[in-house]
Amino acid sequence: MKKITKAIIPAAGFGTRFLPQTKAMPKEMLPIIDKPIIQYVVEEAVSAGITDIIIVTGMHKRSIEDHFDHNQELESRLVESGKDEMAQELKKIADMANFIYVRQKGPYGNGTPILNAAHLVENEPFLVLWADDFFVSKVPRSVQLMEEYNKSGKSVISLVKVLEKDIGKYGSVQVKNELQDDLFEIDGLVEKPQVGEHPSLLASVGGYILTPDVLPILAQQSPDHTGEVSLAQAINALAHRESILGKLIEGNWHDTGNKEKYLEAIVDVALEDPELSQGFRNYLKGKL
Repeated sequence: MKKITKAIIPAAGFGTRFLPQTKAMPKEMLPIIDKPIIQYVVEEAVSAGITDIIIVTGMHKRSIEDHFDHNQELESRLVESGKDEMAQELKKIADMANFIYVRQKGPYGNGTPILNAAHLVENEPFLVLWADDFFVSKVPRSVQLMEEYNKSGKSVISLVKVLEKDIGKYGSVQVKNELQDDLFEIDGLVEKPQVGEHPSLLASVGGYILTPDVLPILAQQSPDHTGEVSLAQAINALAHRESILGKLIEGNWHDTGNKEKYLEAIVDVALEDPELSQGFRNYLKGKL
């Protein structure tokens, strides 16, 4: 069983739901108080032993590269001002991992960035995390996935339970076998099903450990009826060839892809912050 050391983070989208804010700033750099969303995602990957972070970007995403690089002038000024702790905090961001950047090319779809980075993962299993969602949990999501992979050597995808009215926003999992209360062998995914046509209320959300067997499937896959290359379609094909696991993730999931959920993430993180929580909690009580 090969150790997983590489993570692919697709980050090439335009973030149209947050325009005009995202006209010049990537949606992945939207702040959760004082930290951009994508930093939460990278920190999670690193906590699971990932050493190489492959970020698939677009032409308007240069600030992501700048964020995960050293800013020698700023670090020096902070040290001179007696703010050594903050200087070290910034230095740690750049030193967390080896950062590799790839420009996305090809058809639309969430399978395309995986293909763009395929030459970097070669024949190794790899982690995939979306750049605009994260979990707050005692055990990071990627660690939970890695623990299951290390036991089985199989592909593992993240699952959360959602309400019936919400299942149409996600991929609904077809369960083959329930192995434990929080672990399932799956037959595949039904993308954004109509209510009543969903195989389960277990939704596939960002976070996958995939074996390299998925790469030739993606490479040979034609775009779907929308013109997109779908990762879910490739996972479904892989599920017919080998066993794939679904892991029910323990933690609080934040999908920051829309405005309401983004605001919820900020509020939840603020309420857990030891410096902000009491004052912010009182403020919210007063408003409500």
